[in-house]
Amino acid sequence: MAKKRVKTKYTKVELKAFDKMINEKLIEANKQLDFYLDSIKNFGKDTKTRVKGLGEGIAQVEKDRLSLLVRKQKKFIEHLENAKLRIQNGVYGICRESGTLISEERLRAVPHATLSIAAKAKK
Repeated sequence: MAKKRVKTKYTKVELKAFDKMINEKLIEANKQLDFYLDSIKNFGKDTKTRVKGLGEGIAQVEKDRLSLLVRKQKKFIEHLENAKLRIQNGVYGICRESGTLISEERLRAVPHATLSIAAKAKK
């Protein structure tokens, strides 16, 4: 009996499809980041972002919330860009703990994943 060969890497065609998906996510992520940054820049300058009838303390809480969203969005963009580098290097989709291939379903849900579901569950 012949052993079933286990897939250890994604093909160039598959990597190209992942790259396209990540590019689309990067475009959306950068638009969202621009929105957050614009909201902070214009906070209180127009009626859309002005917090009417609220004290400075509450306004500061809103600015802090927007700043947190900016930091999270920048981190997400960084993860997506790192995933693109892994595609270029041909190691995209390989679990950094087990060395096995991360499922396509997981990568579609979390394109910047570096751990398989099994490895993630162990952590």
